[in-house]
Amino acid sequence: MSLILVVDDSRTVRMSIEYLLKSKGYEVCSAGDGTEGLDKLKNLQSQGKKPGLILTDINMPKMGGLEFIKEVKKSTLSRFIPILVLTTESQDSMKMEGKKAGAAGWIVKPYQPEQLIAVVKKFV
Repeated sequence: MSLILVVDDSRTVRMSIEYLLKSKGYEVCSAGDGTEGLDKLKNLQSQGKKPGLILTDINMPKMGGLEFIKEVKKSTLSRFIPILVLTTESQDSMKMEGKKAGAAGWIVKPYQPEQLIAVVKKFV
């Protein structure tokens, strides 16, 4: 199955998403913020691996989700990886910023596990 990179500053959220995705057969790599996410992405690429999808939060320390998305989309190696935002932010203006940055979708927390899996299946 596909590899999914999960970027969220909440350890609990990362662990619950990882558990859910692994239970459905996905390989998961996770990071605690955008900076760590970029490092993990580069490390995966150096191993010849490429995530089929990235899930990211918006509000994180060091590097937030919008900046992370923009950085991922700058690289020729990762610009076509779909990025799904999973956040508590629900304002239309924030969703538009995410879309402008390159996000392919937006799910507001709290989410239903079935909803997340259904969206993930559409991308990978």
